[in-house]
Formats: sequence, C-alpha cells, structure tokens
Amino acid sequence: MAKHYEALQRAEAERRRKAVGEPAVMAPTEWDTTPASAPVRKRGSLKKILSFGSGRRDKIAVETANDINKRRITMLQPDSVVSEQFRTLRGRIDSLATQQSLKTVSVVSANSGEGKSMASINLAVVTSMSLGKKVLLVDCDLRNPSIHTSLGVDPAVGLGEVLTGSARLEEAITKIDTVNMDVLFVRGRPTNPSELLASVGMREMVEEVAELYDQVILDTPACLGLPDAKTVSELSDGIVLVVRAGVTPKEDVETMLEILDQRRILGMVLNGVAQNSSPTGPY
Repeated sequence: MAKHYEALQRAEAERRRKAVGEPAVMAPTEWDTTPASAPVRKRGSLKKILSFGSGRRDKIAVETANDINKRRITMLQPDSVVSEQFRTLRGRIDSLATQQSLKTVSVVSANSGEGKSMASINLAVVTSMSLGKKVLLVDCDLRNPSIHTSLGVDPAVGLGEVLTGSARLEEAITKIDTVNMDVLFVRGRPTNPSELLASVGMREMVEEVAELYDQVILDTPACLGLPDAKTVSELSDGIVLVVRAGVTPKEDVETMLEILDQRRILGMVLNGVAQNSSPTGPY
C-alpha cells in the first residue's frame, strides 16, 4: 500500500505540474522494442499486443468530427487495416481467455488523449462481431465521458444514475443495433465520482453484467493523478494498457505500472506509431 500511495503522490504532482503549464519532458519510445507480432506472455508479463498509427502527435488538439470518427473506425471502415489490428487484439485476448477468465477487461492509459476510449470502442465493436457473443461497453469515466459523443447517443440515464440508485441497470443500457453491442453510457456527472466507482454498488454492477454478457469492456478514466482507474481495473479480470508513441512519457508508464495490479495486465496497445511506408490508419 505504501508503494501505491507514493506512486499516486508522484502522479498527482505530475498532473499538477502539467496543469500549470510547465514543459513536459518527453521520453524516447525505445523502452518497448518488442515486435508487434510477438506472442503475448501469460498475465503479469507486459508485452505489446499490437501497434498502429500514422505518425506522432505531440499536442492534444481540440476534438473535431474527424477525431470522433477515428474512435469508431471499426464501425465506419470494418475492412480497414486498423480494423484488422483490432481483430488481432480480440484474437489475442480470446487466446488468453482459454487460460484464465477474462469476461471483464479494463482499458487503461496513463493520461487523457492517448487513445484509451478509441481502443475501448473499437475492441468492443470487433468483439461484438463474433457470432453469438453478447458484448457490453461501459464508460467508467464519470468526470470526462466521451463514449456517448463518439457513438452519437444522448442517453437519458447512465452509470452515475445506476450507482446512485436513481435508475435501474436495464434502463441505462443502450443497444447499438448496427453493431449488435450494448453500451452503458455516462449521463450525469456526480460530485463524488471516486466514491461511486469504489462503492459496493459498482462492484455488484460489474459482477451482474459479467453474468449477463460474454464480454464486458470497461473504459476507465486516465490513470495518473486520480484513483479511479485503479479502482475500476481491480474489478476486472484483465487490463489492456494504451500508450501513445512519442507522447506518453516513459516515467508515466512506469508510474502507471506501479499503481496497477500487474498480475492483471494482459499487454499493451502502442498507439500512434509512425510508419516507414504509407500510413495504414488515421491515428
């Protein structure tokens, strides 16, 4: 616990430093040199699951319609190379699921803007394409939700209302007919998000949907500076890390690994990789 507390303290200090505009130290990306085609090791051994992209993005720009479309690329361009990469990710997780229970998977990044929600949405979409598989995507970011914007849905109620008892779970789940996928969005933004995510109600909700669905994807808040991602990830069977090449500092990844339960980590998605040839995706 002391180690996790120290890591959270460092993460909070880093978040405050960035908030006041101090220049961030960008780390080189050679910290992970594993080929994208390499097999994933058993849980607890960090390996890159896949990498994709078309270049470095040093600054997180104001979100545009194109940015939103990128987060649902598997819906708009199901035959694209990027969609095939997410099918590869689905296949790797399915393979690991033969060795351990992986009904609930959290998708986590160190900071916002690194592609976590994009990975969550597209992984859920390609998983829903599996025949006879019931899939639920849950937006667990009660502070800055984005799944509803990406999918163009204005939910009447969502996760916050379920956790506060003002709505039933079945009322809050929305069916996305075009991809045979259900989503639990965020509607209202409660004043106590950390407490709600750490509540008995949240644990019971995750256990309930794990019984109702074949696969549950939990899109967590950014890991550093707040306890939310750690709280949610500990309710899941496995964790997929998302790192943006040339953007996520090495020390942020190291802190994230200290905070999270490494026994649950399945591997890493390296997002925004510069290609030597023609771009293979819009990221």
